[in-house]
Amino acid sequence: MPQAASSAAASHLSPSFPRRAPWGTASKLRAWQAEAIETYRARSPKDFLAVATPGAGKTTFALRIATELLEQGTVRRITVVAPTEHLKHQWADAAARVGVRLDPNFKNSQGRHGAHYDGVALTYAQVAANPALHMARTDAARTLVILDEVHHGGDALSWGDAIREAFEGAERRLALTGTPFRSDTSPIPFVVYDRGMDGIRRSSADYTYGYGDALRDGVVRPVIFLTYSGQMRWRTKAGDEVSARLGEAMTKDMTAQAWRSALDPNGEWAPSVLAAADKRLSEVRRAVPDAGGLVIATDQNDARAYAGHLARITGRSPVVVLSDDDGASKRIDEFSDGDDRWMVAVRMVSEGVDVPRLAVGVYATSTSTPLFFAQAVGRFVRARRRGETASVFLPSVGPLLDLANTLEVERDHALDRPLTNEEQGDMYNPEDALVAAANREDKASDTLAGQGSFEMLESQASFDRVLFDGGEFGTGGDMGSEEELDFLGLPGLLDADQVTTLLKQRQASQLSSKSKGVQQAAERSELDHRRAADLRKELSQLVSAWARRSGQPHGSVHNELRRRSGGPEVPLASIDQLTKRVEVVRGWFVGKK
Repeated sequence: MPQAASSAAASHLSPSFPRRAPWGTASKLRAWQAEAIETYRARSPKDFLAVATPGAGKTTFALRIATELLEQGTVRRITVVAPTEHLKHQWADAAARVGVRLDPNFKNSQGRHGAHYDGVALTYAQVAANPALHMARTDAARTLVILDEVHHGGDALSWGDAIREAFEGAERRLALTGTPFRSDTSPIPFVVYDRGMDGIRRSSADYTYGYGDALRDGVVRPVIFLTYSGQMRWRTKAGDEVSARLGEAMTKDMTAQAWRSALDPNGEWAPSVLAAADKRLSEVRRAVPDAGGLVIATDQNDARAYAGHLARITGRSPVVVLSDDDGASKRIDEFSDGDDRWMVAVRMVSEGVDVPRLAVGVYATSTSTPLFFAQAVGRFVRARRRGETASVFLPSVGPLLDLANTLEVERDHALDRPLTNEEQGDMYNPEDALVAAANREDKASDTLAGQGSFEMLESQASFDRVLFDGGEFGTGGDMGSEEELDFLGLPGLLDADQVTTLLKQRQASQLSSKSKGVQQAAERSELDHRRAADLRKELSQLVSAWARRSGQPHGSVHNELRRRSGGPEVPLASIDQLTKRVEVVRGWFVGKK
């Protein structure tokens, strides 16, 4: 390794060095990072898998390991493999801050990197395109390979084979992931699988730091999920019109079509929820002026349409990030450093991209695998100061509600098991299209069952409930109702305990109001019952008197009153109908016909 690089690395490791650069977003290592590093030092393993929740600081942890191994001479080169082009540059920037120089612009056609670099940052697709080249580079010098979001090593059989071929000869391999592994059973290179009592092999991490741990430590923000239901109407391929309420129990195909109807930007659901999210962002910005929002869309067409809605709602065009645009990474960086309210993206900002000021999200995509959901929510949880919260808006569909309620559950990657229909892509697509060679969003890769075989006719939004820490709060309500505004107006700075306290208070207040409303309705009903009984009695007396006077049978009198006044027979008549009949009979006694 070049002497300058050794000196740079050593300067960040020596306790006596007076000007040590900050590690990650903090001036010192977090407790979990220090503990994980001690675990690594004690074992000095060839392979090490660290699972840490998004926003916890995996990059900082990995770079500290890298600088130590460089300083000790254990390795002479660093190779970072990341899912996207943007993340390559993000890694290179972070490494540069601690004295490690990575080339994020390295191309396979170069064959080798410049001598002034300590290594390169690659994408998984780049490695898969020429594994022999990267095997030769790895074998040429003792290399630490950092596999960021290592589950991408199983995106396709050829990718897994390529990653294994390229890095089998590495001196050290450090695998990182921040989310549940894959929903499928594709094995991930260099991950150890232990067979359990049930005969199923599951991934075994060397160190795990989950969302629940990070939340208790104040490393990540608490996440408030605001869910929205509403009435949907669509036309099937056969020409039948179907109407259903989002979130109600229904068949898988109907759920998919109702969900897709809600996300359709031409309906009313999407712009209504975007407007609600913007109200929440305004409240957050009262306490955190630079707080930003992110809409994660299903495809590029929807992303552009949502951007148009936000422009009309806010009076300012949001930042739109589409991965096949040359300036996508630059726009992400500009948004991260600026104070724009909203960014709209498809997949590119769902994983690993670090925009700490994101505080409000709209999950407007049809993907619902645990991996993608956790990655998406992970964009909003990075804590910058005490008391910041994250608010994520969701469609009220079962798979998403289940994931929101189990955000703290730690999941391993399981092999040797049958795949569910959802995991096979029957309804919810697997992650294998998350990163393509050109890193493009492709609408066909995110297909819901029945999509393309129906036409959205109408979508209306209504507030459903709030999910937090496994609990449910709220009694539902129309858009703009007091029930909804109670939760949209939560203060922008709250710690987890304060969130729980306020949610319980507002829940109790809403239930109390509902109870009072029911009681008042019951009292009105009781008064109505008494009034109706009095009117029926009075009418009976008047009809009897008129029957005696006119000589008509009682039944004939009642029939004439129904003909003139309308309505059913006396026991079923309303108060208004009874009142009108009483007035008619009284008129007869004074000569009115």
